[in-house]
Amino acid sequence: MAIDFAAARRSMVTNQLVPNRVSDERVTGAMGAVARELFVPEAFRAAAYADEDVALGRGRYVMEPRVFARLLQAAAVGASDLVLDVGCGSGYSSAVLAKLAATVVALEEDAELAARATQTLARAGADNVAVVTEPMREGYAQQGPYDVIFVNGAIPAIPARLTAQLADGGRLVAVVGAARLGKATLVVSVGGIAGARALFDAAVPALPGFAESPTFVF
Repeated sequence: MAIDFAAARRSMVTNQLVPNRVSDERVTGAMGAVARELFVPEAFRAAAYADEDVALGRGRYVMEPRVFARLLQAAAVGASDLVLDVGCGSGYSSAVLAKLAATVVALEEDAELAARATQTLARAGADNVAVVTEPMREGYAQQGPYDVIFVNGAIPAIPARLTAQLADGGRLVAVVGAARLGKATLVVSVGGIAGARALFDAAVPALPGFAESPTFVF
């Protein structure tokens, strides 16, 4: 029997997001509008809307809907915002961010994933996203400063080079700590000074490339 993905998206919003403190209708609307199944391997499409991380291969994942939505909500993405999506993977996070922001820079250091993201984002009609292939922990200062930086996965600490790319009043969201034992964290930059606070417990896979000694901690 063919899967009704539109119904699965509605169920994700109704049964996973809304009961878990996701009240921002722009976030639920964006996630309800993006075909998540396009951004996961065909073999895993039946599980595209399960409340779990979906493996992309190459040690990478699409973040589980509930944590992803709560991070988006904390970032308070505005319609005129410029967003840096760090570790865009297959492009799902960028496609959702594209519904919320004016422009998204999708940063991905894995060339194969970046190529896949470019193709799938075009298929999804996300024409306000530009995919760039550079080391993720370096950010992408050429297009900054950013109103929002979204980090896709758990990292041991937030590099200062990323917070330095925030605009005044800019927000960075990430899961900080060991994979499967982290804290969703919001960083706000005001007057060039970045302050961070933990939001909630979050267990998501680690984002590769961030294992060096931390330069910014909360």
